[in-house]
Amino acid sequence: MQLFYTPGITGPIFYLDETESKHAVRVLRLANGDKIELVDGKGNFFEAQIVDAHPKRCGIEVTKTVSGFNKRNHYIHLAVAPTKNIDRFEWFLEKATEIGVDEITPILCDHSERKVIKTERLEKVIISAMKQSLKAYLPKLNPLTPLKKVLESDWDGKRFIAHCYDQDKRELKNELASSQSNLILIGPEGDFSEEEIEIAIRNGLIPVSLGQSRLRTETAAVVACHTVNLLKS
Repeated sequence: MQLFYTPGITGPIFYLDETESKHAVRVLRLANGDKIELVDGKGNFFEAQIVDAHPKRCGIEVTKTVSGFNKRNHYIHLAVAPTKNIDRFEWFLEKATEIGVDEITPILCDHSERKVIKTERLEKVIISAMKQSLKAYLPKLNPLTPLKKVLESDWDGKRFIAHCYDQDKRELKNELASSQSNLILIGPEGDFSEEEIEIAIRNGLIPVSLGQSRLRTETAAVVACHTVNLLKS
C-alpha cells in the first residue's frame, strides 16, 4: 500500500498537499474509496481512505491512528562531514534513514572538501527514504555546522569520534551498553586532523574504531548507524 508523508495532519478529514495529491490521483490513479497509509514524521501512523480524489487537493478520511509507530528505545545522532561527491552523502542519508537514525548534522572540518550543501535537496532524500522504509519518524537534519561548535555542544549521552589514525581507540560495539543516547562523529575523506581529534578528546569524546577496514566516509557512517541499531534493538 502507498505511504504518504503528511506533516501537520489533524482531524479525521485532511487534505494532502498539491505534490502528494498529484502523486496519488495523477500518478497512482487512486480514486474515491481507495485506502492509503500516512505518516506525519513525528511517530504517528495513519490508515485512511480517499473521499475526494482531486489532483490538487485530495481529501482523505482517517480511519485508524497508531502513535509511536515502531519507536526505537535509543537515540542516534550522526555528525558526518559531507563528501566531495554529494551523491555519496545522499546515499548515506538514504541508508541511515532506512536503518534508523534520529538526527544528522553535516560538519565542516579542517580537511573538508565540500563546504556547501543544499539542505532542501537532502531533506527530500530523507523524506523519500522514510516513506520507502515505512518509518513514522523523520530524522532531524541540521545545517552544515563547524566541528568546533559540535564538540562544544552539550550532549546527554555518550559521544564518540571515529578516525583512522594509529592511536589508542576502543571498539564502538563495546562502548554502547551503558548509553541509550549516542553521538558519533565521522570525518571527511581526508579524516579529521590530529588537532581536531585532540580537541575532541579534551571535550570528552571517546575515540573509536569501526573495524579493521579503512572505510569511506559514507560507509563508516552507515556502519556506525547499523552497529548502534543492531546492539540496541
